[in-house]
Amino acid sequence: MNHYASVTKGLLPLCAATLFILSCSCGQDPVPSTSEVTLSVNPSSVDAGYEAQTLVLTVTATGDWGVSAADKDWCKVSPSGGIKGTSEVKVSLTSNRTGKVRENTLSFRYGSKTLEVPVNQGFSEEDLPPDPAEITAPEGYVLNWHEEFEDAGKPSLDDWWYETGAGGWGNNELQEYVAGSKNGEDLAFISDGTLKIQAKKIGGTVYSIRMNTKRSWQYGWFEARLKVTDAQGSWPAFWMMPQNYKTWPGDGEIDIMEYAISTQGKDKSSSSIHCNAYNWPKGTQKTHVQAVSNAATEYHVYALEWTASEMKFYIDGKQHLLFKNEGKGYDTWPFDAPFYLKFNLAWGGNMGGKVNETMLPATYEIDYVRVFTKK
Repeated sequence: MNHYASVTKGLLPLCAATLFILSCSCGQDPVPSTSEVTLSVNPSSVDAGYEAQTLVLTVTATGDWGVSAADKDWCKVSPSGGIKGTSEVKVSLTSNRTGKVRENTLSFRYGSKTLEVPVNQGFSEEDLPPDPAEITAPEGYVLNWHEEFEDAGKPSLDDWWYETGAGGWGNNELQEYVAGSKNGEDLAFISDGTLKIQAKKIGGTVYSIRMNTKRSWQYGWFEARLKVTDAQGSWPAFWMMPQNYKTWPGDGEIDIMEYAISTQGKDKSSSSIHCNAYNWPKGTQKTHVQAVSNAATEYHVYALEWTASEMKFYIDGKQHLLFKNEGKGYDTWPFDAPFYLKFNLAWGGNMGGKVNETMLPATYEIDYVRVFTKK
């Protein structure tokens, strides 16, 4: 037998198999060579002002591409990738109230090519968090504690605690209060310099927030800048309860602001106190309803001045309710004890009234809360 012919004959099937492998990528597109990879992004950098905004980048590539960004709550990118040709990427920025330039980097990739697009967002001097020394205190008072809600994210558990449960503790409320979030959805969060509290229907149940300060005070000036909601059935409140609470209404309740469009009417806010002698089950509570223009579209400052002899309630600096210590003891004045501050958004119930679930989610916004005590 011819040895050369035998070797050649044996190689022919191997060569054919090799050629087949070289000509087939098993159903996958061939990896583009460096010369075939084209990827461009326009503009090649983002320099934005401090305002909340959405910017559009144009991406051109010869194949499917992807984009990633460092995880920043103020900078979100969508979509996460695109297909061959020209696509758009939206870069959404929240307003920058941090007092410093914010930076992030977007990384676009196709094949062996990567493009990095820097994102820089400036800030406005007008949006800087106030220096405590520059916060104007009422006459005779000094700043004791404040929360300006400037740091985006969740409220700090160093300063706040949540009450959880359904029913509203005797108020027949329809929502269930949760500890900040439900099923991964935040219902208490800080963004764009304000605290947002939401009532939202999730899986057939309306959930919301009832949150309280860990600090308590006996007497002082308490104020918050708020924007309520006109969702029918909503009941946002800013109020106080005793630190050593045992009985209601005996130990007292101070309602600085309550807003319930279903029962009080649009653009009307109330302030009230409750104790053994004066409370809503008896219809004897000390309360006053005050007109507030554009309560759900504009911020207003709601305040309480509380001393050993009286309580004065204010809206935008104008007093609308005065409650005096009658000197008759605990039943009429249980207010010589420390109380803590509360924010909540109820849904329905005794004061929330008739609800309209098509108006959910409802959002209650708090710009700041401040406590001043006597010099």
